[in-house]
Amino acid sequence: MRLAIFENIMTPGGHEVEFDRILVEEFRGLGHEVEFYVPQNFTFQFDYQTPVHRLKGDAVTYTNSRGLKKIFATAKREINRQRWYSQLFDAKKNFDALIVPTSTYRYLRALNHSDLKKISVPLIFILHGINPAEAPKFLAAADNLSENKNIKAVVLTFSDNIFGERRDNIFTIYPPTYTARDINIPNSSFLIPNCLKVGFFGQYRREKNLRGLLEVFLKGNYTRKVELLVQGSTMHEEDAEDFEKIIRQYQGVEGLSFLHKGLIGAEWQRAILNVDALLMPYSSPRYRYHWGGMLFTAIGFGKPVVASDDMNPEVFDLYRVGETFQSGNLDDLARVLESFINDFDKNFLVYEKNLRAAGEDFSPKSFAKRLEKIILEGSNG
Repeated sequence: MRLAIFENIMTPGGHEVEFDRILVEEFRGLGHEVEFYVPQNFTFQFDYQTPVHRLKGDAVTYTNSRGLKKIFATAKREINRQRWYSQLFDAKKNFDALIVPTSTYRYLRALNHSDLKKISVPLIFILHGINPAEAPKFLAAADNLSENKNIKAVVLTFSDNIFGERRDNIFTIYPPTYTARDINIPNSSFLIPNCLKVGFFGQYRREKNLRGLLEVFLKGNYTRKVELLVQGSTMHEEDAEDFEKIIRQYQGVEGLSFLHKGLIGAEWQRAILNVDALLMPYSSPRYRYHWGGMLFTAIGFGKPVVASDDMNPEVFDLYRVGETFQSGNLDDLARVLESFINDFDKNFLVYEKNLRAAGEDFSPKSFAKRLEKIILEGSNG
């Protein structure tokens, strides 16, 4: 098949970039051709080595957008979305299926005002989770498109329904793991490290309560040498300033190191491989409904985790890929983190076995095959 990916979200890096890479490389591995359709001003953070078609209408970024500026940016995106839809409809003879890799119910709702809903090839909208507040709007948008058989909404989730609701044009599949695509992961057997290196990675936001985490880590009673690396990229100026304050506050503290930088590609992969475990202490109800990019990075790289118990609990019900603590409870985090570090060597073989099993179940290749089946056959599974 000739597969087109319509990408309109510009980010400084991170999981959106890697998710597109999964689509491109795994579908190529299945024998398909892949090309991009993007807004005229779109800037790629990674060279996917694939043809690119430019659409009239600028992509909108929400970086540093607040208040009225964000409202204006949202309105501008809605206007441009209709322009992009019209141009994609005109280009429909150039591909056999069209994929929108990061969607919301708004993408589906906007179709009702566009000829794109009449498209004669499969049009796949991928949604990275649905929360309870979004569900009624999403289901209503799907119902309004139920007569358009080529339009399919694919929700990345661990359930076979949307809060008990099912629709013929809604499909549910597991999300994929993120893996090392530019460097080799050693196949050698596990060696007990002299110093256990724990990594806290990802986009820094104040809601993640990094100060609380650092105090918990520093107060731990550890029976082995341990270090914590904190890496963070920032999208908003106030987050960047806050992160720099934290770095200055803890600069020179033994066992702590910081990296305020966005990582991508091989540099990101090496950073993950250079730690022994990953720490995901951030808590939010949305993690119950949207898959955790860092959790699926940990699984793909075979790294045990300490995570909040609202981080994709279905995964931990199936696989012991690490330990969880009570969401928002710093005392419980302290207890679990201390036990995780002190008992790491004893439990690693259990973690390793479960990480391998989860990695196979959620592999990028399996994800691409499931998505391919929806495109070709239109059947759940």
